[in-house]
Amino acid sequence: MEQLQLSPFAAIVTVILLLLATIFVYSCFVAAKKKYKKKLPPEVTGGWPVIGHLPLLAVESEPSHVTLEKLAEKFGPIFTIKLGVYRTLIVSNWEMAKECLTVNDRAFATRPRTLAMEILGNNYSMLGFSPYGSYWRQMRKIVIVELLSNHRLKMLQHVRESELKAAAEGLYLKWTKSASGSNKVLVDMQKWFWDVALNMILKITVGKRYVEYTCCSDDEQKGGWRKELRLFMELSGKFSASDSLPFLRWMDLGGVERAMKKCSKNLEIVAREWLEEHKQKKASIVAKSREDFMDVLLSILDDAKDLSSRDADSVNISTCLALIIAASDTTAVTLTWTLALLLNNRDALNKVQHELDIHVGKDRQVKESDMHNLVYLEAVIKESLRLYPAVPLLPHESMEDCNVGGYQIPAGTRLFINAWKIHRDPQVWSDPHEFKPERFLTTHKDVDVRGQSFELIPFGSGRRMCPGISFALQVLNLTLATLLHGFEIEAPSNKPIDMRGGPGLSNIKLTPLEVFLGPRLPQH
Repeated sequence: MEQLQLSPFAAIVTVILLLLATIFVYSCFVAAKKKYKKKLPPEVTGGWPVIGHLPLLAVESEPSHVTLEKLAEKFGPIFTIKLGVYRTLIVSNWEMAKECLTVNDRAFATRPRTLAMEILGNNYSMLGFSPYGSYWRQMRKIVIVELLSNHRLKMLQHVRESELKAAAEGLYLKWTKSASGSNKVLVDMQKWFWDVALNMILKITVGKRYVEYTCCSDDEQKGGWRKELRLFMELSGKFSASDSLPFLRWMDLGGVERAMKKCSKNLEIVAREWLEEHKQKKASIVAKSREDFMDVLLSILDDAKDLSSRDADSVNISTCLALIIAASDTTAVTLTWTLALLLNNRDALNKVQHELDIHVGKDRQVKESDMHNLVYLEAVIKESLRLYPAVPLLPHESMEDCNVGGYQIPAGTRLFINAWKIHRDPQVWSDPHEFKPERFLTTHKDVDVRGQSFELIPFGSGRRMCPGISFALQVLNLTLATLLHGFEIEAPSNKPIDMRGGPGLSNIKLTPLEVFLGPRLPQH
């Protein structure tokens, strides 16, 4: 009976305790939620329902990296935007970029899956477009060890030097045929740099040359193929609604997917012809003393593992096309900006030519063995890569939860490291918007471009760093040296060169770079 009398009291106590426990648990949940929210990076205001901040990046008059640079001035070095259904992290200073690419290198080792990476990248077969995994690791190892090793690049030195000799002779021939009364000929340098870079990488990759410098007009088929390469880069950086709003893919707004499929098909047709030629050469008794990259891949891929059910021929084609497209485009872009900067800063141009005259003289062609003496020219290249990186936004995606700058970054977050903004940080660079090559001979002489100095990352860093850095620097330095050693160059007017950038994945100059050019050596 006593127990029955105590039951109401016990029930009341139990209810009170349960209520207090519920309040406590709820309070902890709310506090934890608030705490977690505080740890998320700040989000840019003004996002729209569904489409998020896409309108901010839809301004055609301004490249995306410049828009994001302005947002960083307002929201700080780390913030997020919503690109449709995807949360996107924007990192704009070197400390946080370093954290992303060292401490969190594994977490950010993959690429966002986009329409371009799927279609133009041959279902993610191209190395730069491939998601992180066994296939990517296997192909990166092959490219670094077998194709772009220091030993193989040394073996190919004669190709780089002979191609540049032919290109310089082509310019001289153009001058002899077309020089005006001013003793100069007008040349589209953007096109010339593109032709030189394309010929060089084609010769090394598939043993072909698609531009004859001594011809006044291009072969129609070859000219069309070069246009497809340029179109590839334009489409790679072109906005596709389905990249942000996947449910719209079936509509193919703007016909982007159709254009990508056509471009990819046209490039593959030509590449398969190359592959068949290489197979026939391999089956014959042709000497293999000068194997190109496609030859090397033919020997390796048949026995390679971890190709993720891809056939060896498709992987060979995708890898060669990736090397050709990336090397030719980024090289031409960087050289165009470099010459434009020099024309706007004549003192620097004169210093480069004076250095060439001292260490090379005027009686022979520049060689790669001269490069270690041309320290000012190297500083010019570095300063150009700082001010105008060929790929200003470095794309990644988090595969797991991680922490950056004290903020929680959920798995599946897309990341853009804004190299453009990092390279112009006034806390790192004095007069950050000014062209001052001397900084790399004095205050920043220890800053390198090979991914270890995060203040300057034109080739990226970490697992997804460009594997062709050594090749790129060899070509950039030798091409610029050959041009400035052999020719006097003038802008067509007294006005400064237009330095606006255009749309696309690479930071291409918006307007052509036409110059007046004439020989500067006694005997060319």
